[in-house]
Amino acid sequence: MSIRNRSLIAYKTETKKVMQSLRERPPLWGAPRGRQSIFNWGAKIYFVHESAYVDEGVEIGVGTKVWHFSHILSGSRIGKNCNIGQNVVIGPDVTIGNGCKIQNNVSVYKGVTLEDEVFCGPSMVFTNVYNPRGAIRRMGELRPTLVKKGATIGANATIICGITIGNSAFIGTGTVVLTDVPDYALMVGNPAKQKGWMCACGIQLVFKGNRAKCMACKRKYKKLGPEKVVEE
Repeated sequence: MSIRNRSLIAYKTETKKVMQSLRERPPLWGAPRGRQSIFNWGAKIYFVHESAYVDEGVEIGVGTKVWHFSHILSGSRIGKNCNIGQNVVIGPDVTIGNGCKIQNNVSVYKGVTLEDEVFCGPSMVFTNVYNPRGAIRRMGELRPTLVKKGATIGANATIICGITIGNSAFIGTGTVVLTDVPDYALMVGNPAKQKGWMCACGIQLVFKGNRAKCMACKRKYKKLGPEKVVEE
């Protein structure tokens, strides 16, 4: 048998052992464990994959799904109908609204708040300390970050702590955001610069004078200044 085949068999054997240990891990709060877990206490029904870990003191809303190898830390609250992807870390003490979608490899640290229907693309990055050092503890210096309803943060974007991302704002892939972002703003680049305005449905708006109408959903918008747009 070749070295490659022996290595593959050893890998598969070790993987089976790990998954079996996860199945045998004591259930949280008396919840059932098997190939997957569906937690059902009265009206509270949500899904947690067998490889994920949910600390005590966490609240998860109806219809939310937590996928492979994710960890929800104590004190965190996740709303209804959210989708938490693979290898996601949330918390401690983080609040996430209803209908949010957090893709693979995202960490939502203490100090970050997501309102309803926020999209976090794969491997995007939040921060919570502005000037970290390995030798200096600065957990008492966290700067809060707020992501408002309907905002999109693209894959591999980085959000520097202490800012607010406005309603339905759109942060492009790989963008590095250093300052507050207006409602509906389209931001790209490093550092982020505004390149336009986005409809709540995710289509870029084309203004004629101070007004725009979305080509897709027909919502109407009005400019109230160079940095402010409102839906009519």
